[in-house]
Amino acid sequence: MSNLFAITTMLILLVSCNGDRIFEDYKGMERQSWNITDTIAFDLPIPRDESNALIGIKYNLDYKFRNLYVKYFLSDSLGVKFESQLLNISLFDSKGGRPTGSGFGSIFTRFDTLPLISGEQYTKIEFVQYMRVDELIGIEAVGFKLVNTK
Repeated sequence: MSNLFAITTMLILLVSCNGDRIFEDYKGMERQSWNITDTIAFDLPIPRDESNALIGIKYNLDYKFRNLYVKYFLSDSLGVKFESQLLNISLFDSKGGRPTGSGFGSIFTRFDTLPLISGEQYTKIEFVQYMRVDELIGIEAVGFKLVNTK
């Protein structure tokens, strides 16, 4: 029985590993909420020209809105911000109210593509919530991922 468990665990690990990932990191929210004054920042390696950038939002059913407005800022190695954009990320289906992310139980993760310019030499990305409320209850973590497109 323990051999079956070990084999099953190894298969799950092999299937879940993705060789396309260049960078991935998450910042958890201490109280499972995102305050309007909180900035989520990631220091990054120099991105490759053949990469896609993704934002990951880990949320639960306590989140009271259908979508999440997030603004991102890109900075270079000198700290100069050279790009920012407001994103509208749908977390729940507008018709049925079901979570749009993957997960089970009451916790889900939704990935969305960031429209970053390929080849730019940014070294830091920052995210802030733009929902017009001081505290977004139900947001558990925010992540950033770079994946190889080749």
